Amino acid sequence: MQDWWTAPAEAPDGQTVMVTGRRDIARFRSNPRFTIRVTIAWRYADAGMPSDADAETMGAATEALAAQLDADPVGVLTGIYTGAGERTWVVYTLSTNIFNKKLNNALAHLPLLPLQITAENDPDWEEYDEMCECEIHADD
Repeated sequence: MQDWWTAPAEAPDGQTVMVTGRRDIARFRSNPRFTIRVTIAWRYADAGMPSDADAETMGAATEALAAQLDADPVGVLTGIYTGAGERTWVVYTLSTNIFNKKLNNALAHLPLLPLQITAENDPDWEEYDEMCECEIHADD
């Protein structure tokens, strides 16, 4: 069972962004092969939160991606940011090629989505640590 937290954060322009992070990642983080951070961004029309229709499709995409990674853990979904006109999913993976195939499989049943995907090396999981600061500050 996955363990998640959610906390509000502030975007650089002052808008609220809801940050959802995963706690139970130790087995992935301790694996030296999970060093690639993939960011999947969906920019939507509203500058604040997504429309109900977009939110529903985003939820379906999240569920499909999580199920795919649970079935074949080539990556771990560690964070989801929603607000200020964008939904962003963050995944740490061991291979961009394999992850790309799994992502396409996961989303195949959905309409074509306006996704922008980037990848970079993050062997120290710096983005994850930064995201977790939101949870710490939410408890203050």
